[in-house]
This record gives sequence, C-alpha cells and structure tokens, in this order.
Amino acid sequence: MTRKLPHVTVVFWILKIAATTLGETGGDLLAQTLKVGYLTSTLIFFAMFLVSVVFQLRARRFHPAIFWTVIVTTSTAGTTMSDFMNRTAGLGYTLGALILTTCLAVIFMIWWRSGQTLDVENVATFKGEMLYWVAILFSNTLGTSSGDFLADDAGVGFRNGFLLLAGIMALLAAAHYLTNINGTLLFWVAFVLTRPLGATAGDSLSKPLDHGGLNWGTEGTSAALLGILVVLAVYQIMHLRRHPLEPVPAPVNRRTGAPEQLNDDRIVVPVPRSAEAPGASVALDGAPARPRHIPRSLATEPES
Repeated sequence: MTRKLPHVTVVFWILKIAATTLGETGGDLLAQTLKVGYLTSTLIFFAMFLVSVVFQLRARRFHPAIFWTVIVTTSTAGTTMSDFMNRTAGLGYTLGALILTTCLAVIFMIWWRSGQTLDVENVATFKGEMLYWVAILFSNTLGTSSGDFLADDAGVGFRNGFLLLAGIMALLAAAHYLTNINGTLLFWVAFVLTRPLGATAGDSLSKPLDHGGLNWGTEGTSAALLGILVVLAVYQIMHLRRHPLEPVPAPVNRRTGAPEQLNDDRIVVPVPRSAEAPGASVALDGAPARPRHIPRSLATEPES
C-alpha cells in the first residue's frame, strides 16, 4: 500500500504553518468580517472538514490537494470552535485551553491503548488514520486558544507571541537533530505549537495597527496565504511525480504484534527469497504471481 500521509520535511512544516495561519484568518473572515458568527461558522467549517476527511480516508495514496484541504478545514473549524468556546460561551482562554488539553490527552491515551502506531509517517489503518485526524482537529483548536491566551491574557501581544513561539519551534528542531528525544513526541509538540504560531502570525498581519497588527485585513491576508499554500502544494505534487513515496510498511499492532488490516483492505505479500521471480507476490497455493495488491482473503503470510 502506498503512503497516504506525507513525510515530515521542511516543506511539510512550511505548508503546515501556512495552512494554520490561513485557518486563523479564514475563520475570522467568515465569523467576524462577514458577521456569520462563531457557532454558524463552526458548523460550516466542521461540515467542510467531514466532507474533505471522507475523501482523504477513501484515497488510496497521498494526494497533497486533499491532505492540505483537510488540514485547512481543521484549522478554520478549530479557530471558530475555540472562539465560540472562549468568547460566546464565556469560558475564557485559560479554561478553554485546559478543557481542550484534557480532550487531546484523552485522544492520545485512546490512540496509545489501541496499539496503533504513533509514527505519523507510517499510519496505514483506518482506525489509525481516524485517530490521526481527530487529534489534528483538537490540536488545532487547542492551538487557537493557546495563541489567544498568549497574546491577550498573558499580555505578550501578537508579534512578540509569534517570535516566542518561533523560538520554541527552533529549539524543538534542534532537539530533533541533536538529541535522542523521541521523534514522535517532538512531532506532536511541534504540531500543536504551529497552531498558536499561525494564530499569532495571522493576527499580526490582519489586525489593525492600534491592536498590534499590520492592518492587512482578513481578506488580504487570507488571499496571500491561500496563494502561498497553492504554490507549495503544486510544488509538492510535481516533486511526488518525480520522486514517488515508497510503500508504507505492513501495519502491526504495537501492543500485540498482530498484523493490522490496511485502510484499503488489501495486502501485498512478497515472494520468498528462494522464488525465481524477484518482487513477485504469492497466492494462496504458493505459486508466484505478478507483483500487485491482492485481497487479504487470497493471500498467505510470507515464509520467514
């Protein structure tokens, strides 16, 4: 099975920050500038998220356009959902962030106990990908609350908040390359932090001058960010045509070691080393077959 999730590279992080920043300005554009309101905007963006994530779950391989559309919808939905909780419902940034942190911790606990891999590059099962997207939705919502808390309640401001978070991201990058800290842990810490980084960056660009912003407005900022996102996504598509992603490793349950069912319900069975045709697959009767995906019910496990 080919990979459905991208490798975590510099381009990935640039796209993620652009997408989360667009999520901030896009959410504010609909909820505030167009006066749709936080609750209605949340329902609209959540519906868009559900539609896009269904396409992602049904895809057989990584499609940058689909993947980044889902990321943007989680960011916009996270923005308006957080603002509804903190402002309309009156929970405040501190309580809102505490509730969302608890929810995210519960999601990761469920993910851990499920035995699904936490290595985001190698998620290959339906359950694992569902947990991945739920975690992203809540992490983006938490990131919005954290960014607003930092800029408003903590009194740091948009620009200083952005610089502070950018510094923390640089430290995480250094920890990844210079230490033995678990890469999955560093990824999720960085992933959550890109949301407040994007939130403070978006507010720094769109808010009026007397609020510490550059007064680009939500329309201009969103248009510029959308252009950047499209250009980078096209670059990623062209790169994948020249350098396709390698197949994802066969998934196994992390706790039991048992084989897991692939998201598309197909497996590839490699032929034993003693077979004549390299790269062939093995059918139920053990005869070499053409290398291809075959139904699970017709496959046998490879010889050790």
